[in-house]
Amino acid sequence: MTDTQTIQPPRSERYNPQSIETKWRKIWLEQKLYQFVEDPSKPKYYAFTMFPYPSGNLHIGHWYSAAVPDARARFMRMKGKNVFFPMGFDSFGLPAENAAIKRGINPKVWTYQNIEHMTAQFENMGTMIDWSARVVTSDPEYYRWNQWFFIQFFNKGLAYKKESFVNWDPVDQTVLANEQVVDGRGERSGAVVEKRLMSQWNLKITDYAEELLNFDGLDWPERVKLMQTNWIGKSKGAEIDFASPGGPITVFTTRPDTLYGATFMVLAPEHALVKSLTSSEQLETVNAYIEKAKLESEIERTAEGREKTGVWLGSYAVNPVTNEQVPIWIADYVMATYGTGSIMAVPFGDARDFEFARKFGLPIRVIARAEDGTEFDSSTMTEAYDGPGILVNSGVLDGMKAGKEFINESIAALEGLGVARAKITYRLRDWLISRQRYWGTPIPITYCEKCGAQPVPENQLPVILPDDVEFLPTGQSPLKLHPTWKNTTCGKCGGPAERDTDTMDTFVDSSWYFMRYLDPHNAESAINSEKVNQMMPADVYNGGIEHAILHLLYARFWTKAARDLGLFEFGEFAHTLRCQGMILGEDGEKMSKRRGNVVDPDNLVAEYGTDTVRLYLMFLAPWEMGGPWNSSGITGPYKWLGRVWSLYFDEVSANEPLENVTEKEVRFAVHSALKKVEGDLERFSFNTAIPAMMELTNILGRAKRTPGMLEKSVWTEALEILNTILAPFAPYIAEEIWSHTQGAGTSIHLQNWPSVDESALTRDELEIVIQVNGKLRGKMTVSSSASKEDIIAEAKVAENVGRFLEGFEVVKEVYVPGKLVNIVVKG
Repeated sequence: MTDTQTIQPPRSERYNPQSIETKWRKIWLEQKLYQFVEDPSKPKYYAFTMFPYPSGNLHIGHWYSAAVPDARARFMRMKGKNVFFPMGFDSFGLPAENAAIKRGINPKVWTYQNIEHMTAQFENMGTMIDWSARVVTSDPEYYRWNQWFFIQFFNKGLAYKKESFVNWDPVDQTVLANEQVVDGRGERSGAVVEKRLMSQWNLKITDYAEELLNFDGLDWPERVKLMQTNWIGKSKGAEIDFASPGGPITVFTTRPDTLYGATFMVLAPEHALVKSLTSSEQLETVNAYIEKAKLESEIERTAEGREKTGVWLGSYAVNPVTNEQVPIWIADYVMATYGTGSIMAVPFGDARDFEFARKFGLPIRVIARAEDGTEFDSSTMTEAYDGPGILVNSGVLDGMKAGKEFINESIAALEGLGVARAKITYRLRDWLISRQRYWGTPIPITYCEKCGAQPVPENQLPVILPDDVEFLPTGQSPLKLHPTWKNTTCGKCGGPAERDTDTMDTFVDSSWYFMRYLDPHNAESAINSEKVNQMMPADVYNGGIEHAILHLLYARFWTKAARDLGLFEFGEFAHTLRCQGMILGEDGEKMSKRRGNVVDPDNLVAEYGTDTVRLYLMFLAPWEMGGPWNSSGITGPYKWLGRVWSLYFDEVSANEPLENVTEKEVRFAVHSALKKVEGDLERFSFNTAIPAMMELTNILGRAKRTPGMLEKSVWTEALEILNTILAPFAPYIAEEIWSHTQGAGTSIHLQNWPSVDESALTRDELEIVIQVNGKLRGKMTVSSSASKEDIIAEAKVAENVGRFLEGFEVVKEVYVPGKLVNIVVKG
């Protein structure tokens, strides 16, 4: 940065963002300005944003999630970091397939047209994205390695197939993972999800449940960590077996201390033992109940306050501590997918069991008294009791305290009897990845009559999707219907075999793409382990918090599983996570075409320019919170950029009044703004950085009208620093200004971030606000070296203050150093 060069206004032209931005976009692409080059002399900095689905158009939400963090990535580059900032497209999935059905075209055509259009939109966004690292998950060169990972997991026992009840979306005609079901409905379609028994591929994410609960060293939002912790749902309790005619019925309970109060059992209608435990007399009634339960969604079956229904199977189990026979029922409020699909019912202490027992006349055994000594009578109880108490009528447990916090003692006692086993369970279920759709990664498994399920040999990867497929309105996968694609040979014996016609959940694609960015065209391996170990964990990852228990949890699992394959050394993919809020419509509602409140960024760019749109998105709300769009607000940043332009390129008009701004005031304003903007960028506080630059612009506008200021080196420094700190936020106008003030051949985006001169932040004089009883009564200027006593004394006699003190008793004098004096009076 020069100290003596005088920046003179070289011209006077109106700020025209469209011409500036078109010019620099072309130059940056030609110069490959943003292509990452390894530089061992600089500390690495890997920053990336969740990649989008190629829906066809970037909406304002994409801008908010990508353009805003781009400012921070640019800042880090100017701070001397070797910044890698890639982008790609999460391009497999249902929307493309549904579009193909609707339009009668192949999903590939629709997808790749959208990718090219959206790539151009990203370029218009003015980001420093390194497009040479672009990853497109529907490219065979990418999904080949999805298949390779699957085979490694299969060989290690992490990928397995089992028959189980799954979430079936009747609209999208596919299975959904538990995480993709929201309030009993498909996350994407909104359809009520059904339960179906199917053979499906799963990944053993549960093997990593305990490690996934460890967030040590991660700078992630507490809300995300809490959401993942709750979803994993670690529970400590005991497994207990109840003998029955069909074999042992195993239950898991977090309240083994209540075992003596178990007076009946309840199985899910889908439980594997239901058939063998149903008596001939009850068979018709039980079958009818099961068929009825199949038609109900999970949310309906487990809704709080819903009247309990159930059917006795006509058989009994044995309570292992009382040796009493307890009737076995089925009821739809018990789910096969939770726990063991069976519960020991303790109506004394559980509200659902109490309601069920009262309705069907089942016994309620009192097993505790309240801590205050209150006794309970089961015949008069109107609700279950789950408060603190002392166990009674509980054999070896009598006298122990009741409650989850005391279960260690009860488990030890029951283990001593040989009827319980200490157990830790998790709410988390294995990741079901089979999808009955076409537009996804084919599962690389073949089925041979002789050898059974066999992985495709690695030298035959990728298993490529066929292009000549037919889509039916039923939504059935074309892979099942294709006349030849599924016919192949067994990789083990060479005999005839059939391919698996399911494809992988698209969350597989997004679970490791950030590793592929580092060597996206590697034909020899999924990742470049050397580069991955050098650049990861990533320094910062940005995206929506709505992915906390889907993508973010799966990506953490995949990273740990890949680590255990020996591919790299770390177990977390990103050190820091920052989640942006949501931009709402002007009506305060989520943007949607149906509401008519969608904001098109392309239209805004055409009218105001990219820099203005970027600035307004950073200015309108705290980035992590988001907020409603205000169409009138965008003119503010646009006008401000016009004033910035004027600072550099317009001459002072003879009609403007002269000012008297000192050099010290200019340097104080410049370095104060520099310090503020730098700190705000470090903290992702974009909305407070921009007002600091606006305030600096106002002060420099006054300084420009101060006689002789333009010939001083402080003016040169001021304009250079303003230009530099503006660059991350508004890259086009900053580059244009730099090219005229510093000369062609250099880029503002390759400059170093200026250093704060702390000496410039010391002031000889301070402006002090004077309050009387908390109300503003005046201001005064004092020496920065003045004592507290002198400042308070001067405040009392300041103009317009004395009359508010006359006749009153001063009871307190408060001085906030460098800011205000408050004199408290009464009388």
